[in-house]
Amino acid sequence: MSVPAGGRVDAAAVRFRDSWSRLLRQGHGAAVSPGVLGPLVYRTAELLSRAHGEDPFDPGPAERAGALLVDAQFTDPVVLAHAVELLQQWPAPDDRGPALTGAFAAGWSAALRDRTLREQEAIRRAVDLARREAERALYASEARFRAMFERAAIGIGFADLEGNLLVVNSTLQDMFAATAEDMRGLNVESLVHPEDSSGVWETYHELVQGERENFQCDKPYYRRDGEVIWTHLTVSLIRDEQDTPRYQVAMLEDITDQHRLQERLRHQATHDPLTGLPNRTAFFERLEALFDDPGPGARFGLCSLDLDGFKNINDSLGHEAGDQLLGAVADRLHSGVAPLGHLVARLGGDEFAVLMERSRGPQEGIAVAQRVLGTLAPPFLIGDQQLVVRASMGVVEQPVSATTASAAMRSVDLTLYRAKKEGRGRWTLFDPQRNAVAVSQYAMSVRIPMALDRGEFFLDYQPLCALDDGAMVAVEALVRWRHPELGVLGPDEFIMTAEDSGLIIPLGRWVLLHACEQAARWADRFGDAAPRMNVNLAVRQARNAGLIADIDRILRSSDLDPGRLQLEITESAMLGPRDPALQALHELVGMGVSLTVDDFGTGWSNLAYLRDLPVSGLKIDGSFVSELHASGEDPVGWRIIGGMVSLAHSLGLSVTAEGVETAADAQRLRAIGCDCAQGWYYGRPVRPGEITRRIVEAAGGTRADGEG
Repeated sequence: MSVPAGGRVDAAAVRFRDSWSRLLRQGHGAAVSPGVLGPLVYRTAELLSRAHGEDPFDPGPAERAGALLVDAQFTDPVVLAHAVELLQQWPAPDDRGPALTGAFAAGWSAALRDRTLREQEAIRRAVDLARREAERALYASEARFRAMFERAAIGIGFADLEGNLLVVNSTLQDMFAATAEDMRGLNVESLVHPEDSSGVWETYHELVQGERENFQCDKPYYRRDGEVIWTHLTVSLIRDEQDTPRYQVAMLEDITDQHRLQERLRHQATHDPLTGLPNRTAFFERLEALFDDPGPGARFGLCSLDLDGFKNINDSLGHEAGDQLLGAVADRLHSGVAPLGHLVARLGGDEFAVLMERSRGPQEGIAVAQRVLGTLAPPFLIGDQQLVVRASMGVVEQPVSATTASAAMRSVDLTLYRAKKEGRGRWTLFDPQRNAVAVSQYAMSVRIPMALDRGEFFLDYQPLCALDDGAMVAVEALVRWRHPELGVLGPDEFIMTAEDSGLIIPLGRWVLLHACEQAARWADRFGDAAPRMNVNLAVRQARNAGLIADIDRILRSSDLDPGRLQLEITESAMLGPRDPALQALHELVGMGVSLTVDDFGTGWSNLAYLRDLPVSGLKIDGSFVSELHASGEDPVGWRIIGGMVSLAHSLGLSVTAEGVETAADAQRLRAIGCDCAQGWYYGRPVRPGEITRRIVEAAGGTRADGEG
């Protein structure tokens, strides 16, 4: 700041400078660094002092001071007002104070105006640049969307909420074999296909009503050329700024090839490759669906069909001929039954089934069975051979509400088994009472292995006595079942079931083992006074390849002399001279085991077979003696028995008569030369301890101890 002439300090100028410094530091100085604020205070004060004291008056310095404040961001009008007030308080010569103040304010205002204009221009340029950038971005975005829309590998279409197509891409046009004009304005609800999944259109209506944002499904469409295309469809809702639904966009992926592949795989999984018929899986799916939602009074029918003797065809002509026959049978079944609206399926092997889903009664099931057998009656030409094929059929026809799918199959299988058992080449209608018996037998057969493990079986022994002196020469082992629910069951109540199911093999093995062990205990204790052990040998056992090994192992483990074991085979098990199992019987005899024919006289076997069988005796069936006893004197009946005795003796065989209940019967049999007798007259089946007691009494000894 200038110093006046004479070297005296201007006190007013000093006060102004101090006030000016405080003004700038308080007004905006806190935001300005000291390195900038100090020079600014000094420079503006210097300019204002020059304008205040120079003569003549020059407003330029004051204007520059105001502009410098604006350039330093002192733009607050309050700062301007305080600065003007301070300048007015500074006495100036020549009354230049107002001019000085005006020049400062003018400089400040002009600078502020220029600054505002510059900022507005900068904002304008920024806005213009942003607009141009937004336009370029929008154009690029639209270009990218258009490129994506047109070049997308999936079909895309936009529609309004009424379902009218607005625009579609070229991929969608290709998928439908149509042009954009063909599809524009087309309503999506006109694209219904019969195979649309249930609920797809209900879901679509929920979307256009704004109740959902999107949904997906697999949907078929008809192309313009009539072909069917399968798609994976995704439909999404488009909303505006107010969240109001405006449009819908659909994206369709062509999955026709995948669908066809899945259909082929599904067909392979549900159809038999040999015959082309539905397989077991498809059959059970249809059967179970029948029971899922049956209508009132709904009925159904089942036919289970099995070819008779098919194994012989495979064995004699080969599996290729067998496969050709199965294919021919399938063709006849399909052409004969499928036109009636019934499902024909191959369940496996030579087993076929027919499902009648809307049966009108038992007569319809019978009619279908008769039609099937009639269809198969003409010979089949396989290669250069004509084959006559017979079949057995089980037929079930019932109300759907009366059973279940699994129970129906069990019933028809048991009925088929009855048809085969009763003669083959026929149909058999389901009989609830006989089915109940069969089910009971099945339940019993299922329990037999468990009963063996739990020790529920036990043996009783019935004496066989010599007719000349009544001495007990042998005992027959008779198996009993101590059933936990049914009580003690005799062999007549479960042996047939065991034979039919094949369980006679393990059961017979158990009987042999325990009978031989008991015989060995008697032999150890009583020596030659011990009775021989007779054990029944079932038909399946006689033909079992492991029979010799089983008996050899049992004899060794029980340490029983083979001569003390006699096996009884029924007349129905008598083997012809060419039966391969005959060799096993000879091996048994070679081991020292004896054989006898049980229930002789009840079958129709060739008596000449007795010459080939290595048997040592016959047991005349008890029905002969019991019938003679019931009818009194019957000379013819006794002569028949006498003939059988003479026949046996002529072949060197001993004879035992079963069913002997009276002394008169025993006397008569003794008179005609019968060797031994078995029946209640000589003793009922008893526990081992009772047999032990009889052995002891016969030897004149003391009372028996225990069962040994």
